[in-house]
Amino acid sequence: MTTRTIRALTTAAGLATLAVVFEIPVSTHHSFAMYDQRKVVTLTGVVKQFVPQANHAEIHFMLLAPDHKALAKGDDGKYVEWGLEMAGTAQLERQGISPKTFGAGTLFSVHLNPLRDGSNFGARVGAMAKCPVDPATNKPKFPEPGKHCDSVPGHTLSGGTTF
Repeated sequence: MTTRTIRALTTAAGLATLAVVFEIPVSTHHSFAMYDQRKVVTLTGVVKQFVPQANHAEIHFMLLAPDHKALAKGDDGKYVEWGLEMAGTAQLERQGISPKTFGAGTLFSVHLNPLRDGSNFGARVGAMAKCPVDPATNKPKFPEPGKHCDSVPGHTLSGGTTF
């Protein structure tokens, strides 16, 4: 082995040891190049499922129709489902975003960078606004058509301070 190879191996071993000692997460993340980061879309929908994962948690949700009185349906007559990629579960919990706070049936709005290929999936941008629940009916209060949960009195923000 050359001196250069030995130095490279020693440096790699040292960095790995530091990562273990200081509990620095060492993981492989994918590129976000698949998302159109020049485009931000704001959507409002109802949580179908929160998928906790170490690197990138996801929320799968059903999109509201433009009148906000029902779920949106596609040309095929099926409900329009979207997916949302976010940070890892531990980081999200520190932001108030968890399976408990965004469980199935939660009505929320989010800004996202959509996939470049046009598929219904995106990467979260900024805070998420959660519509409040009416205590008398135990049902969410819907935003007016053309507006989002941040416009509903009593909404809450998670993952940031402005929507």
